Amino acid sequence: MKVITKLAIGGVTAIATGLGALIVYAGGWDNFKLRYFSLTQVLSDQSREIGDLRKQDIDIEGTARIALDELLNGGPPKDGIPSIDAPIFDTASTTPFEDDELVIGMVVNGEAKAYPYGVMNWHEIVNDTIGGINVSVTYCPLCDTILAFDRGDSTFGVSGKLYQSCLVMYDRQDDTLYAQPWGLGIVGPAVNASVEQIPTVKTTLGAWLNQYPDSKILSTDTGHQRDYFRYPYGTYYTNEQLVFPVRNLSALEQHPKEIVTYAWEADGETPRNAFSGYSAVFDHDELAASGEQTVEWGDRTIRARWDNTFNTVIVEDEDGTILPSSTAFAFVYPAFFGN
Repeated sequence: MKVITKLAIGGVTAIATGLGALIVYAGGWDNFKLRYFSLTQVLSDQSREIGDLRKQDIDIEGTARIALDELLNGGPPKDGIPSIDAPIFDTASTTPFEDDELVIGMVVNGEAKAYPYGVMNWHEIVNDTIGGINVSVTYCPLCDTILAFDRGDSTFGVSGKLYQSCLVMYDRQDDTLYAQPWGLGIVGPAVNASVEQIPTVKTTLGAWLNQYPDSKILSTDTGHQRDYFRYPYGTYYTNEQLVFPVRNLSALEQHPKEIVTYAWEADGETPRNAFSGYSAVFDHDELAASGEQTVEWGDRTIRARWDNTFNTVIVEDEDGTILPSSTAFAFVYPAFFGN
Protein backbone atom coordinates (compact mmCIF):
# COMPACT_ATOMS: atom_id res chain seq x y z
CA MET A 1 0.00 0.00 0.00
CA LYS A 2 2.85 2.34 0.86
CA VAL A 3 4.46 1.59 -2.50
CA ILE A 4 1.22 2.49 -4.32
CA THR A 5 0.96 5.70 -2.33
CA LYS A 6 4.53 6.61 -3.14
CA LEU A 7 3.96 5.86 -6.82
CA ALA A 8 0.82 8.01 -6.83
CA ILE A 9 2.60 10.90 -5.15
CA GLY A 10 5.49 10.53 -7.56
CA GLY A 11 3.15 10.55 -10.53
CA VAL A 12 1.36 13.66 -9.32
CA THR A 13 4.69 15.36 -8.65
CA ALA A 14 5.95 14.49 -12.14
CA ILE A 15 2.77 15.84 -13.73
CA ALA A 16 2.94 19.01 -11.66
CA THR A 17 6.61 19.48 -12.55
CA GLY A 18 5.88 18.94 -16.25
CA LEU A 19 2.94 21.32 -16.16
CA GLY A 20 5.03 23.92 -14.39
CA ALA A 21 7.73 23.61 -17.04
CA LEU A 22 5.15 24.07 -19.81
CA ILE A 23 3.75 27.17 -18.10
CA VAL A 24 7.24 28.66 -17.77
CA TYR A 25 7.99 27.78 -21.41
CA ALA A 26 4.77 29.47 -22.54
CA GLY A 27 5.68 32.67 -20.70
CA GLY A 28 3.26 32.45 -17.79
CA TRP A 29 -0.18 31.08 -16.97
CA ASP A 30 -2.12 33.45 -19.24
CA ASN A 31 0.05 32.61 -22.23
CA PHE A 32 -0.19 28.90 -21.38
CA LYS A 33 -3.99 29.02 -21.40
CA LEU A 34 -4.02 30.77 -24.75
CA ARG A 35 -1.51 28.42 -26.35
CA TYR A 36 -3.51 25.33 -25.42
CA PHE A 37 -7.02 26.67 -25.97
CA SER A 38 -6.95 25.08 -29.40
CA LEU A 39 -6.75 21.62 -27.78
CA THR A 40 -10.38 22.08 -26.71
CA GLN A 41 -11.28 21.43 -30.34
CA VAL A 42 -10.65 17.73 -29.67
CA LEU A 43 -13.38 17.78 -27.04
CA SER A 44 -15.72 20.05 -28.97
CA ASP A 45 -18.94 18.62 -30.36
CA GLN A 46 -20.23 21.13 -32.88
CA SER A 47 -23.63 19.44 -32.97
CA ARG A 48 -23.90 20.26 -29.27
CA GLU A 49 -22.44 23.72 -29.71
CA ILE A 50 -25.24 24.81 -32.06
CA GLY A 51 -27.89 22.72 -30.35
CA ASP A 52 -30.09 25.72 -29.55
CA LEU A 53 -30.37 26.45 -33.25
CA ARG A 54 -31.03 22.81 -34.13
CA LYS A 55 -34.14 22.91 -31.94
CA GLN A 56 -35.61 25.34 -34.45
CA ASP A 57 -36.94 24.41 -37.87
CA ILE A 58 -33.87 25.69 -39.72
CA ASP A 59 -31.70 24.17 -42.41
CA ILE A 60 -28.50 25.19 -40.66
CA GLU A 61 -26.03 23.60 -43.06
CA GLY A 62 -27.93 24.78 -46.13
CA THR A 63 -28.35 28.40 -45.09
CA ALA A 64 -25.23 29.17 -43.05
CA ARG A 65 -23.11 32.02 -44.43
CA ILE A 66 -19.92 30.24 -43.41
CA ALA A 67 -18.55 26.70 -43.50
CA LEU A 68 -19.55 25.23 -40.14
CA ASP A 69 -16.22 23.45 -39.74
CA GLU A 70 -14.65 26.93 -39.48
CA LEU A 71 -16.91 27.80 -36.55
CA LEU A 72 -14.54 26.86 -33.74
CA ASN A 73 -14.95 26.32 -30.03
CA GLY A 74 -13.13 29.15 -28.27
CA GLY A 75 -12.80 27.39 -24.92
CA PRO A 76 -15.44 28.92 -22.62
CA PRO A 77 -18.99 27.68 -23.31
CA LYS A 78 -21.97 29.80 -24.31
CA ASP A 79 -22.15 32.72 -21.86
CA GLY A 80 -19.00 31.37 -20.20
CA ILE A 81 -17.71 34.89 -20.83
CA PRO A 82 -20.63 36.78 -19.27
CA SER A 83 -21.99 39.86 -20.96
CA ILE A 84 -22.85 42.85 -18.77
CA ASP A 85 -26.60 43.32 -18.97
CA ALA A 86 -27.19 45.83 -16.17
CA PRO A 87 -24.18 48.15 -16.43
CA ILE A 88 -23.31 50.60 -13.67
CA PHE A 89 -21.34 53.75 -14.43
CA ASP A 90 -18.82 56.00 -12.69
CA THR A 91 -17.93 59.61 -13.35
CA ALA A 92 -14.56 61.21 -14.05
CA SER A 93 -14.13 61.78 -10.31
CA THR A 94 -15.14 58.26 -9.19
CA THR A 95 -13.68 55.94 -11.84
CA PRO A 96 -10.73 53.87 -10.60
CA PHE A 97 -9.13 53.84 -14.06
CA GLU A 98 -6.16 56.04 -14.92
CA ASP A 99 -5.99 58.48 -17.83
CA ASP A 100 -3.96 56.06 -19.95
CA GLU A 101 -6.64 53.34 -19.84
CA LEU A 102 -7.83 52.43 -23.33
CA VAL A 103 -11.57 52.92 -23.76
CA ILE A 104 -14.33 52.58 -26.33
CA GLY A 105 -15.97 56.00 -26.55
CA MET A 106 -19.50 56.65 -27.84
CA VAL A 107 -21.83 59.60 -28.13
CA VAL A 108 -25.49 58.94 -28.96
CA ASN A 109 -28.05 61.75 -29.00
CA GLY A 110 -25.73 63.90 -26.92
CA GLU A 111 -24.99 61.30 -24.23
CA ALA A 112 -21.34 60.27 -23.89
CA LYS A 113 -20.11 57.01 -22.40
CA ALA A 114 -16.75 55.24 -22.17
CA TYR A 115 -16.19 51.50 -21.81
CA PRO A 116 -12.70 50.67 -20.42
CA TYR A 117 -10.73 47.84 -22.00
CA GLY A 118 -10.00 46.63 -18.47
CA VAL A 119 -13.64 45.58 -18.22
CA MET A 120 -14.26 44.72 -21.87
CA ASN A 121 -11.35 42.24 -21.92
CA TRP A 122 -13.25 40.10 -19.42
CA HIS A 123 -16.85 40.52 -20.65
CA GLU A 124 -16.64 41.45 -24.38
CA ILE A 125 -20.30 42.58 -24.59
CA VAL A 126 -22.21 45.29 -22.72
CA ASN A 127 -25.95 45.56 -23.31
CA ASP A 128 -26.73 49.17 -22.52
CA THR A 129 -28.98 52.12 -23.32
CA ILE A 130 -27.36 55.35 -24.44
CA GLY A 131 -29.11 58.46 -25.69
CA GLY A 132 -32.40 56.58 -25.51
CA ILE A 133 -31.16 53.83 -27.87
CA ASN A 134 -30.73 50.21 -26.79
CA VAL A 135 -27.21 49.27 -27.81
CA SER A 136 -24.76 46.41 -27.59
CA VAL A 137 -21.14 47.50 -27.25
CA THR A 138 -18.84 44.64 -28.21
CA TYR A 139 -15.09 44.07 -28.13
CA CYS A 140 -13.01 41.07 -29.19
CA PRO A 141 -9.68 40.81 -27.31
CA LEU A 142 -8.32 38.30 -29.83
CA CYS A 143 -8.90 40.72 -32.73
CA ASP A 144 -8.97 44.19 -31.09
CA THR A 145 -12.21 44.79 -33.01
CA ILE A 146 -15.04 47.02 -31.81
CA LEU A 147 -18.67 46.94 -32.89
CA ALA A 148 -21.52 48.92 -31.35
CA PHE A 149 -25.02 48.65 -32.73
CA ASP A 150 -28.72 49.15 -32.09
CA ARG A 151 -29.85 45.91 -30.43
CA GLY A 152 -33.56 46.69 -30.47
CA ASP A 153 -35.48 44.81 -27.79
CA SER A 154 -33.04 41.92 -27.61
CA THR A 155 -29.69 41.48 -25.86
CA PHE A 156 -26.55 39.84 -27.21
CA GLY A 157 -24.23 37.37 -25.54
CA VAL A 158 -20.87 35.66 -26.12
CA SER A 159 -21.51 32.38 -27.95
CA GLY A 160 -18.22 30.72 -26.96
CA LYS A 161 -17.44 30.24 -30.65
CA LEU A 162 -14.90 31.90 -32.90
CA TYR A 163 -14.77 32.52 -36.62
CA GLN A 164 -11.36 33.44 -38.05
CA SER A 165 -10.16 33.79 -34.44
CA CYS A 166 -12.75 36.48 -33.70
CA LEU A 167 -15.78 36.88 -31.49
CA VAL A 168 -19.05 35.25 -32.53
CA MET A 169 -21.99 36.89 -30.76
CA TYR A 170 -25.48 35.50 -30.45
CA ASP A 171 -28.85 37.23 -30.35
CA ARG A 172 -30.74 36.01 -27.29
CA GLN A 173 -34.04 36.56 -29.06
CA ASP A 174 -33.55 33.91 -31.74
CA ASP A 175 -30.02 32.47 -31.17
CA THR A 176 -28.68 33.78 -34.49
CA LEU A 177 -24.87 33.79 -34.49
CA TYR A 178 -23.13 36.96 -35.70
CA ALA A 179 -19.51 37.39 -36.80
CA GLN A 180 -18.54 40.50 -34.88
CA PRO A 181 -16.00 41.96 -37.36
CA TRP A 182 -18.71 41.85 -40.05
CA GLY A 183 -21.68 42.69 -37.83
CA LEU A 184 -23.45 40.06 -39.90
CA GLY A 185 -25.62 37.03 -39.12
CA ILE A 186 -23.75 33.89 -40.18
CA VAL A 187 -25.89 31.04 -38.78
CA GLY A 188 -29.53 31.02 -37.74
CA PRO A 189 -32.86 32.70 -38.47
CA ALA A 190 -31.31 36.10 -39.21
CA VAL A 191 -28.47 34.79 -41.38
CA ASN A 192 -27.10 37.51 -43.71
CA ALA A 193 -28.77 40.31 -41.72
CA SER A 194 -26.49 43.23 -40.82
CA VAL A 195 -26.75 45.06 -37.51
CA GLU A 196 -27.29 48.83 -37.46
CA GLN A 197 -23.82 50.10 -36.59
CA ILE A 198 -23.10 53.08 -34.34
CA PRO A 199 -19.76 54.95 -34.57
CA THR A 200 -17.23 54.43 -31.78
CA VAL A 201 -13.70 55.58 -31.10
CA LYS A 202 -10.78 53.79 -29.46
CA THR A 203 -8.79 56.23 -27.39
CA THR A 204 -7.50 56.80 -23.87
CA LEU A 205 -9.74 57.72 -20.98
CA GLY A 206 -7.84 60.98 -20.49
CA ALA A 207 -8.29 62.05 -24.10
CA TRP A 208 -11.97 61.11 -23.99
CA LEU A 209 -12.64 63.05 -20.79
CA ASN A 210 -10.85 66.09 -22.18
CA GLN A 211 -13.56 66.21 -24.84
CA TYR A 212 -16.44 64.84 -22.78
CA PRO A 213 -15.79 65.68 -19.11
CA ASP A 214 -19.33 64.67 -18.12
CA SER A 215 -19.04 61.26 -19.78
CA LYS A 216 -20.16 58.20 -17.85
CA ILE A 217 -17.53 55.47 -17.47
CA LEU A 218 -18.38 51.79 -17.17
CA SER A 219 -17.86 50.65 -13.58
CA THR A 220 -15.93 47.64 -12.30
CA ASP A 221 -19.04 46.88 -10.22
CA THR A 222 -20.27 44.23 -12.62
CA GLY A 223 -21.55 41.56 -10.27
CA HIS A 224 -18.60 39.34 -11.22
CA GLN A 225 -15.28 38.73 -9.52
CA ARG A 226 -12.58 39.74 -12.02
CA ASP A 227 -9.30 41.61 -11.77
CA TYR A 228 -10.14 44.50 -14.08
CA PHE A 229 -6.64 45.93 -13.73
CA ARG A 230 -4.90 42.82 -15.08
CA TYR A 231 -4.73 41.98 -18.77
CA PRO A 232 -5.88 38.33 -18.98
CA TYR A 233 -4.14 37.39 -22.24
CA GLY A 234 -0.48 37.42 -21.29
CA THR A 235 1.66 38.89 -24.08
CA TYR A 236 -0.95 38.29 -26.78
CA TYR A 237 -1.57 41.97 -27.52
CA THR A 238 1.99 42.50 -28.77
CA ASN A 239 3.40 39.09 -29.72
CA GLU A 240 3.02 37.40 -33.12
CA GLN A 241 1.04 34.46 -31.77
CA LEU A 242 -2.43 33.69 -33.12
CA VAL A 243 -4.24 31.13 -31.02
CA PHE A 244 -6.62 29.95 -33.73
CA PRO A 245 -6.12 29.52 -37.48
CA VAL A 246 -7.03 32.37 -39.82
CA ARG A 247 -6.99 32.60 -43.59
CA ASN A 248 -4.86 34.86 -45.80
CA LEU A 249 -2.20 35.30 -43.12
CA SER A 250 0.49 35.08 -45.80
CA ALA A 251 -0.89 38.30 -47.33
CA LEU A 252 0.36 40.29 -44.36
CA GLU A 253 3.48 42.37 -44.78
CA GLN A 254 3.37 43.81 -41.26
CA HIS A 255 3.24 42.46 -37.72
CA PRO A 256 -0.08 40.58 -37.31
CA LYS A 257 -0.91 42.65 -34.21
CA GLU A 258 -0.17 46.05 -35.74
CA ILE A 259 -3.19 48.28 -35.20
CA VAL A 260 -5.16 49.31 -38.29
CA THR A 261 -8.63 50.74 -38.85
CA TYR A 262 -11.14 49.31 -41.28
CA ALA A 263 -14.54 50.49 -42.51
CA TRP A 264 -17.13 48.32 -44.19
CA GLU A 265 -20.63 48.31 -45.60
CA ALA A 266 -22.34 45.09 -46.65
CA ASP A 267 -24.54 44.80 -49.71
CA GLY A 268 -27.30 42.33 -50.48
CA GLU A 269 -25.09 39.58 -51.89
CA THR A 270 -24.52 36.45 -49.81
CA PRO A 271 -21.34 34.63 -50.91
CA ARG A 272 -20.33 31.63 -48.85
CA ASN A 273 -17.51 32.27 -46.37
CA ALA A 274 -16.91 35.77 -47.73
CA PHE A 275 -17.91 39.39 -47.32
CA SER A 276 -19.73 41.27 -50.06
CA GLY A 277 -19.88 45.04 -50.18
CA TYR A 278 -17.47 47.92 -49.67
CA SER A 279 -14.50 47.79 -47.33
CA ALA A 280 -11.21 49.60 -46.84
CA VAL A 281 -8.32 49.35 -44.41
CA PHE A 282 -6.16 52.24 -43.18
CA ASP A 283 -2.67 51.97 -41.75
CA HIS A 284 -2.28 54.13 -38.63
CA ASP A 285 1.38 54.95 -39.17
CA GLU A 286 0.74 56.03 -42.76
CA LEU A 287 -2.21 58.23 -41.82
CA ALA A 288 -0.38 59.75 -38.88
CA ALA A 289 2.26 60.86 -41.38
CA SER A 290 0.05 61.86 -44.32
CA GLY A 291 -2.94 63.24 -42.44
CA GLU A 292 -5.72 61.77 -44.57
CA GLN A 293 -6.65 59.31 -47.30
CA THR A 294 -9.67 59.14 -49.59
CA VAL A 295 -11.32 55.99 -50.95
CA GLU A 296 -13.96 55.50 -53.64
CA TRP A 297 -17.04 54.03 -51.99
CA GLY A 298 -19.56 53.14 -54.67
CA ASP A 299 -20.89 56.40 -56.10
CA ARG A 300 -19.28 58.52 -53.39
CA THR A 301 -15.95 59.12 -51.71
CA ILE A 302 -15.12 58.58 -48.04
CA ARG A 303 -12.19 60.00 -46.14
CA ALA A 304 -10.01 58.58 -43.36
CA ARG A 305 -8.08 61.15 -41.34
CA TRP A 306 -5.69 61.06 -38.44
CA ASP A 307 -7.28 62.63 -35.36
CA ASN A 308 -4.76 64.16 -32.97
CA THR A 309 -7.37 64.63 -30.27
CA PHE A 310 -7.99 60.91 -29.87
CA ASN A 311 -4.74 59.71 -31.48
CA THR A 312 -6.53 57.41 -33.88
CA VAL A 313 -8.14 57.17 -37.32
CA ILE A 314 -11.58 58.66 -37.95
CA VAL A 315 -13.55 57.73 -41.08
CA GLU A 316 -15.98 60.29 -42.52
CA ASP A 317 -18.45 60.66 -45.36
CA GLU A 318 -18.11 63.47 -47.89
CA ASP A 319 -20.18 65.81 -45.72
CA GLY A 320 -18.08 65.16 -42.62
CA THR A 321 -20.48 62.67 -41.03
CA ILE A 322 -18.50 60.17 -38.96
CA LEU A 323 -18.94 56.64 -40.27
CA PRO A 324 -18.75 53.41 -38.27
CA SER A 325 -15.29 51.89 -38.35
CA SER A 326 -13.19 49.69 -36.12
CA THR A 327 -9.61 49.33 -35.05
CA ALA A 328 -8.26 45.82 -35.48
CA PHE A 329 -5.13 43.75 -35.42
CA ALA A 330 -3.69 43.71 -38.93
CA PHE A 331 -4.50 40.02 -39.51
CA VAL A 332 -8.25 40.71 -39.27
CA TYR A 333 -8.73 42.58 -42.52
CA PRO A 334 -7.33 39.92 -44.89
CA ALA A 335 -9.07 37.18 -42.89
CA PHE A 336 -12.50 38.79 -43.17
CA PHE A 337 -12.30 41.00 -46.25
CA GLY A 338 -9.55 39.44 -48.37
CA ASN A 339 -10.25 37.44 -51.50
